[in-house]
Amino acid sequence: MIDTLRLTAEEAAGLLERGELSGTELTRAYLDAIEERDEELHAYLHVAGESGEAVPVALKDVITTKGVPTTAGSRILEGYVPVFDSTVAARCKEAGLPLLGKTNLDEFAMGSSTENSAFGPSRNPWDPERVPGGSSGGSAVAVAGGLAPWALGTDTGGSVKQPAALCGIVGLRPTYGTVSRYGIVAFASSLDQVGPLTKTVRDCARLYALIAGRDPCDSTTVELPAPVEVPRAEDLAGVRIGVPREMNEAEGIDAGVTERVQAAIRLAEDLGAEVEEASLPRSVEYGLACYYLVAPAEASSNLARYDGVRYGHRAEVDGDLTTLYERTRWEGFGAEPKRRILLGTYALSAGYYEAYYGQAQKVRTVIAQEHAAAFERFDVLVSPTSPTVAFRIGEKAENPLAMYLSDLL
Repeated sequence: MIDTLRLTAEEAAGLLERGELSGTELTRAYLDAIEERDEELHAYLHVAGESGEAVPVALKDVITTKGVPTTAGSRILEGYVPVFDSTVAARCKEAGLPLLGKTNLDEFAMGSSTENSAFGPSRNPWDPERVPGGSSGGSAVAVAGGLAPWALGTDTGGSVKQPAALCGIVGLRPTYGTVSRYGIVAFASSLDQVGPLTKTVRDCARLYALIAGRDPCDSTTVELPAPVEVPRAEDLAGVRIGVPREMNEAEGIDAGVTERVQAAIRLAEDLGAEVEEASLPRSVEYGLACYYLVAPAEASSNLARYDGVRYGHRAEVDGDLTTLYERTRWEGFGAEPKRRILLGTYALSAGYYEAYYGQAQKVRTVIAQEHAAAFERFDVLVSPTSPTVAFRIGEKAENPLAMYLSDLL
């Protein structure tokens, strides 16, 4: 009996290498777990169940997969089956990783709870009455709930980090440009990045190593300065940790969250890390407002391609082309994409561009400079990922502003 709930990807790879388990048996164990629990948890939108001789992987359903449906959690792409693989999907294939399936998400990766999926919410495996976080909630649920050994998500403003935190696993948003975005359904192109969700930091490094590196299909990618290494050290000697005061004392952080972060910092000190206070005042003061101008503006541009003509949902209308566009988008997009399209279009409109989107880009530069200065002193900055623990399903659904504040950190 394979305990998929506790089995790490590294341990699974060891079982395969030693011949104690076949790839088919390993995949079957995860498919059995999906069959047993996913009706309740709803981590997957499509189960592929491919078999092979390596550790299988789950992919967020904004990652294009040849011959396998890719919906981005939206009715407007329901039934869309791509004819090509994204670069990260191709690299997983090249490494021999069978595809378990495509995971649930907030529609077009817009959300912090996976409640915005057009196909229903995912549920936190530790308490199904609570959200798993978002937008990569399905990937986080799959890993935390033992329905996948590891998974890929995407992160625009916290969409890997936050669900990993709320589900108690490891999530990495890699440095922009180190992982190809080719074949990723776009939300905000200057922010989107693919990242792993895993049970351990070692698993995270192994999966990141498989997908990272320059891609001629994505001009924003860069060569890595050195290969990704799986951590081997038993201690943190020589690691300099900064604790930004504003990000650890921000209004709205639960006392229990602060307590656990402080415990992690003390553990890092016990393992030999050097810990000092840091400061990121402008990042906390302006970061959220800056993000909610840049991201919707880019979403407004990216989502204009869904017009009912080339692929995806097409409304049945009698009338002109404009009517087709309007009806298709009205039927196909959910409330959150519509909200962000409207916000972004306004921010880009004549007479407002410089006051909103243009100003946000300037603020973004200041925030980047502030972080660059901090990283001259420190290797790592530590703060809570989310101000609160996982909240109840429906608790913030009617208050978009409260939901957006989940992205504060």
